[in-house]
Amino acid sequence: MNPSYKMPKENFVVATPGRSVCDDNARALEHHGLLRFLALATRNGSKGIPPERTRLKPAVGLAAYAAARMLSTFAAESFRMRLHPWFDHWVKKQLEPGNHIISSYGYVNASFQWVRKHGGKTLLDGGNSHPENFWTILSEEHKRWNCPYPPVARHHYERSMAMMEHVDYVLSPSSFVSRSFLERGFKPEQMIRNIYPLDLSCFKPPTEGRPKDRPLTIISTGALSLRKGAPYMLEAFKIVHQKHPSARFRLTNVVQNSAAPILEKYRDLPIDWAPSLPHPQLAQRLQNSDIFVLASLEEGLARTALEAMACGVPVILTPNTGANDFVEAGKIGEVVPIRDPQAIADAILKWGDLIMTRSTPPTRMFDPNLISFESFEADFISQLADRGVLNSPA
Repeated sequence: MNPSYKMPKENFVVATPGRSVCDDNARALEHHGLLRFLALATRNGSKGIPPERTRLKPAVGLAAYAAARMLSTFAAESFRMRLHPWFDHWVKKQLEPGNHIISSYGYVNASFQWVRKHGGKTLLDGGNSHPENFWTILSEEHKRWNCPYPPVARHHYERSMAMMEHVDYVLSPSSFVSRSFLERGFKPEQMIRNIYPLDLSCFKPPTEGRPKDRPLTIISTGALSLRKGAPYMLEAFKIVHQKHPSARFRLTNVVQNSAAPILEKYRDLPIDWAPSLPHPQLAQRLQNSDIFVLASLEEGLARTALEAMACGVPVILTPNTGANDFVEAGKIGEVVPIRDPQAIADAILKWGDLIMTRSTPPTRMFDPNLISFESFEADFISQLADRGVLNSPA
């Protein structure tokens, strides 16, 4: 940071309806005395943010919760997104001239416009790729599989697209996200690296070697959906299973509407289902697996893949997962094209041959300090300062 400048205090607003990765940005700002308030549509605030820096609008969250209890998954999500203008209006009333604001797609369009008109900067959390890229690639995928649902409610897509002209900076967690914005007219200096911090204290390699009697065990954690490439992973495992009849595929029993009909076609495969697990149990499940697979067509940063790598599990990823930025092909896994089950299967078989003959325990596949909160905070604040968002003449 330039020593000839000083930081203004308490002029950042972070506004998201639910607790999210933006909470980490809020915590970093709070540590430096830069957070004015964190706005949430929940009953409770976020850890590390004091009450005096927290503004809550639980009525919005309560309405979304009621919809989730009464409507289908897609209808409830669509209704929840209809509530964003209400949340936006509430946030806007609390803004002051000179405030900067951090939010994500379609949440606070009017607030973004107000901030720019009154001397502040707007920062978009790029938790997914540019809305146009998101919509294009997933609309094609939904059409391919005759899915009756759009990738997301069209009104939310349109609201997200309208927000783009009011974005000063994109908080980007991966090269995939950055590229999607650069290809649509954003400039490199508008990209702020924002690799989400992750607590890996539970995720460590096993201390003992691989049991010789364990069948080849592939794992993918997280929900199953078209966006996450569920049909390509299942087809790849079908290919693998033909060569390794004892192989098994570990999945999480959280299936999105878009993937449910496809899953029926693979009911004969040996799938080991588990519910969503707390970190200690999830880490144990990863430690007892051989290869992690994620075939996403669109993802900002798949932290599930980083958890697997922290456990010493090699990963097979597409270039659209974000986590592929951490993969050195041939050393800690492979990066394969999207929509290519044969390439996934070939990579699994390649690594399976290596793993099943290994006698020593695996090692961590990357330095966890790269995604510690301390590294995230230092990098985030430094980049804001470098772009002049923090500094004012001394």
